[in-house]
Amino acid sequence: MKPEIAIIADDLTGAGDSAVQFVRCGWETQLYVGGSKEAFSQTGIQADVVSINSNSRALSAKAAANAVASEIRTLKEHGVRHLFKKVDSTLRGPFAAEIDAARQYWHKNAVAVVCPAFPATGRTVEAGVLLVNGVPVTETSAGSDPVTPVTQSHIPSLLNCALLSPQENESAETLAEKIRQAGHTVVVDASTNQDLKRLARAIVILGEQALPVGAGGLAMAMAAAWAQRMDNEGIVLAVVTSQHSATRRQVRVLQESGALVMSPSLQALSNQAVFNEWKNQALESCRQALLAGQHVVALLAPEGQQPGLSPEVVAWQLAQFALDIVKTMNVRGIIGTGGDGAEQVMKSLQATGIRLIDEVSGGVPLGTLIGGDYAGMPIVTKAGGFGSEDILIQAAENLMERKFK
Repeated sequence: MKPEIAIIADDLTGAGDSAVQFVRCGWETQLYVGGSKEAFSQTGIQADVVSINSNSRALSAKAAANAVASEIRTLKEHGVRHLFKKVDSTLRGPFAAEIDAARQYWHKNAVAVVCPAFPATGRTVEAGVLLVNGVPVTETSAGSDPVTPVTQSHIPSLLNCALLSPQENESAETLAEKIRQAGHTVVVDASTNQDLKRLARAIVILGEQALPVGAGGLAMAMAAAWAQRMDNEGIVLAVVTSQHSATRRQVRVLQESGALVMSPSLQALSNQAVFNEWKNQALESCRQALLAGQHVVALLAPEGQQPGLSPEVVAWQLAQFALDIVKTMNVRGIIGTGGDGAEQVMKSLQATGIRLIDEVSGGVPLGTLIGGDYAGMPIVTKAGGFGSEDILIQAAENLMERKFK
C-alpha cells in the first residue's frame, strides 16, 4: 500500500495531533518519529496517511526550509498525492520559511492556503489575526516563548500575502475561485468548524494545486473532505420507521438541510400495484435528486395506522424498496431509524451483523455490515427517541465524510 496523503509537522506532538484527525475519519494512519526517509526505509507501510516530523520548530529559517524541502522530495518519490503542512497553532517556529518551502517544492503553481484556526482549542483567525480565546496570539504566552517567541499576530503581514474573509453564506465553489485568484499564498479566516469544512471543500475543488496549511482544525476538515472526494456521486439512504415525535422532528430538520424525504401513503402501502407505481416515481426522484446535488435521501413511514397494515409490514415494505435503491444506485451508507426498520433493512440486505467502528453520538452506533452481498456497507442505527434534532444530519455527514474499508 502506498500512502496517498502525507502530513509534515515541525514537531512530534504536532504530527500526532493532526494524524489523529485522519484516524477519526477512518484513514489508516501511521505516525513516524523521524522524517520521511526513515519512514519509507521501513518495510510494511500499511497506511493511507503518513505523518512525519521534520523536527524544524527550533531551526533557523534557512535550515527549516531545507528540512521541509528534503521531506517533500522523498514524499514525491514515493507517489504521495496530497500534502498537509502542519504548522503551530500559535505561529511559533520558522512559520513563513516552512510554508514558502512547502509551496515551492510541492507543485509548480501550487497555492498555499493558510488557516491555523482550531476552534476546539480556542484558536480562530479573524480579519487575518490569530486569536487564542479571543486574544491576539502575541499577547499570550506564545509571545514570550523562550525559544520561538511570536512577534506578529496578523498572519498576512507575517507571510506578506493576501487575505480572504468569506461571507457567512458563501459557497465552497465561490471560495475556491477567490483562492485561485489570490496569489501563491493566501490566508483564509475561520472561526468555526463549519468555516473550516467549507475551506476544506474549496481546497478539494482546487485539486492538487492547493496546499492546505494549518493545525488540527484544518487537518480534521481535510480528512473528511478528502474522504468525501473519493466517492462523491452516491447517496446516503435513511430508512425511518419510528413514529416517535423526536424522530419526526429530526426528519424535518434533515429535510430543511436539503435532503429528499419520500413517504408513501398508508393507502399506497395497502395496495401493491399502487405501491409499485409510487416506488417507480420515487426511484426517479432519487436519480433527479442526485443530479441536482442532493446526497441524502430518506424513506419515511407514514404516520397513523390502517387495518391490516401492521408496523412490521410497513417496515418490511420500506426495507424491500431500500434494497431496490441499493441495487440500482450508488448508496454510500444507510441510516436505520427505529428498531424494526433497521432490522428489516439488514434482513433485506442479508446482513448478519454490524462490525462496530464508532458512534455518531451517545447511543447512535456507526459500523459496517457483516454478511450478505453488501458486506462492508456503512450503517448507522438509531432508536426512535434518541439524539438531538440534527442527529440525522450528523449521521449522514459521518457516512459521507469518513473513509471505510
